[in-house]
Amino acid sequence: MAPLASPPLPYRAPAFLAAPAIRSGRPPRLLSPSRSASPLLSSGCAGCFPRAPRAPCTAARERRRDAVRTFSQTDAAGQAPLSKTLSDLKDSCWRFLRPHTIRGTALGSIALVARALIENSHLINWWLLFKAFYGLVALICGNGYIVGINQIYDVAIDKVNKPYLPIAAGDLSVESAWLLVTLFAIAGFSIVVLNFGSFITSLYCLGLFLGTIYSVPPFRLKKYPVAAFLIIAMVRGFLLNFGVYYATRAALGLTFQWSSPVAFITCFVTLFALVIAITKDLPDVEGDRKYQISTLATKLGVRNIAFLGSGLLVANYIAAIAVAFLMPQAFRHSVMVPVHVVLAAGLIFQTWVLEQAKYTKDPGVVGASEAFVMLRVRALLELR
Repeated sequence: MAPLASPPLPYRAPAFLAAPAIRSGRPPRLLSPSRSASPLLSSGCAGCFPRAPRAPCTAARERRRDAVRTFSQTDAAGQAPLSKTLSDLKDSCWRFLRPHTIRGTALGSIALVARALIENSHLINWWLLFKAFYGLVALICGNGYIVGINQIYDVAIDKVNKPYLPIAAGDLSVESAWLLVTLFAIAGFSIVVLNFGSFITSLYCLGLFLGTIYSVPPFRLKKYPVAAFLIIAMVRGFLLNFGVYYATRAALGLTFQWSSPVAFITCFVTLFALVIAITKDLPDVEGDRKYQISTLATKLGVRNIAFLGSGLLVANYIAAIAVAFLMPQAFRHSVMVPVHVVLAAGLIFQTWVLEQAKYTKDPGVVGASEAFVMLRVRALLELR
């Protein structure tokens, strides 16, 4: 008779396996499911061993999902800094251009071109709009060069007076700033040479030269109050207005000829630019004194310069009102008078506000740059 088959391995571990552990003072330990023991152990009670691992295919799928998820998160995290870097670079370059100066330059040139076209509407060739656009780009490039050079050589002062500017704030390196101003100068000069002839090119180069000696040592004429405000008045006032109007008439095939409206615009804006030059240093007194930059504000005091600037602007507005009465054939009396009366009253009110605040607010010629823009727009509305 054949012997009976051996019974299956009991679900409890044999005593002799646990005995050494007990003798050594350690708690009982079960055998791990090795390859040789797994056929036997697999038939044991499920409650006696830790839960069996997941099937290999399921675990592999989970690992793949985790890898894909981790890669996607890493990729997204890598893209976010890149987009932020590009956004920060664009913001720094825009602040480097000083947008308020671009607005004045752009609107000034547009107003004078429009004025020249209104006076000679029968000669309008719409292809000239492309040339006018090139001229505007050249002016913006020249403007960017001048304000950029000033920031490069005023880093220490700007850290006190204007810490928000990109170089002073550390958002733009000096090397990058030099690259930008070089590109601005080359681009602007090339546009003017190729499109506007030798005379306008010479005026453009004169503007760049004056903007350079204003900031760059050893000249650094910004240290001398009279020279500084004369340069600003010349570049932003006379050269801009005269050059744009001359170039527009030349493009129309006409010789240069002053008209009463254009002469008024040029004189008005030149005086306005002079006021900006005088008062632009009002918020910068602290840094200018620290680095021994002599300005009218440091010499005469903030209060006196604020009154001087406001007085000159009020005189400019009064002159505009008088011109409307003296030359009704050239100006719209119904627009010139009330508009300048309102602006003069607003200027007087803002001067009073600064006086009450003891000049602790940023004077800035009571928003001189914005007013500079406004007067250019008015030029299109007021002149017949």
